[in-house]
Amino acid sequence: MSKTPSNHGKTWANNDDRQLRKLADQNTPTRVMGLKLGRTEDAVRSHASELGVSLKPTNQSPYIRQSK
Repeated sequence: MSKTPSNHGKTWANNDDRQLRKLADQNTPTRVMGLKLGRTEDAVRSHASELGVSLKPTNQSPYIRQSK
């Protein structure tokens, strides 16, 4: 069984919310966000959804476009 994160079961503080938004803006993977915030990947996704923070990468296009 894996180790329990340091913030397991604790409420999210305003500072955690700010850090989550900042990491999301930087396109940080959810696994890395979880490690930095001391939370599980599922907890990060769930809380981001509650805050209305998108975790989808903003720098990737669904189509490969090359200028000619």
